[in-house]
Amino acid sequence: MADSISFAWHWEDTLIAGQKRPLAVASDPDAMLIEACERQDAGEEGVIDPFWATTWRAASGLDRFLDRVPIHNQDVLEVGCGTGHAGIAALLRGARVTLTDGVEDPLQLVRLSLSRLGLHADVRVFRLGEDSLAPKKFPFILGSDVTYLRTLWPELLHSASEHLTEDGQLILSDPQRLIATEFSQWVADKPWNYAEHTVEMEDDPEHPIRIMVLTQK
Repeated sequence: MADSISFAWHWEDTLIAGQKRPLAVASDPDAMLIEACERQDAGEEGVIDPFWATTWRAASGLDRFLDRVPIHNQDVLEVGCGTGHAGIAALLRGARVTLTDGVEDPLQLVRLSLSRLGLHADVRVFRLGEDSLAPKKFPFILGSDVTYLRTLWPELLHSASEHLTEDGQLILSDPQRLIATEFSQWVADKPWNYAEHTVEMEDDPEHPIRIMVLTQK
């Protein structure tokens, strides 16, 4: 499996569900982004910026917040999973997890991490607003740093409304970006209830992670 990965990666000890655990991560995400930009500038179509290659603080904050969520023995869907930090944190708390991203590259790392940790999950490509897991529904859908692009907002809510159970929760995290503040305002007149929480992080206590919990009206 590792031999088939086309980019450099390494194991990184990461605090997940309260313990340091090995997580497969890209070794040079900046170089990957530069390469993607160069290919786009050259006119190549279908090149997606590899923002998934970085392990974001928002995933660590969402991991912490899961201590407050009754996910044990529940079905959980993570969208835009990147390296899979939040979904793996849910697995370690006893949830049944489906980890998804819009492209295949990060999922190769997720599968490596799951194998190394002795965990099992459904891992698949899932594009917001396009793909469907119907009739499967989930009481919890997770997403860390998935509100960074305005064009994704309608697709995110469409997929959530299709895949959440009637009383299910869409739980999103972000590091207090202005774009996510705009998202909280944008969603105000949509058929969703919105609640906001914060999670303080030791690496930067003055900049806590914002947690947005949405439920359907």
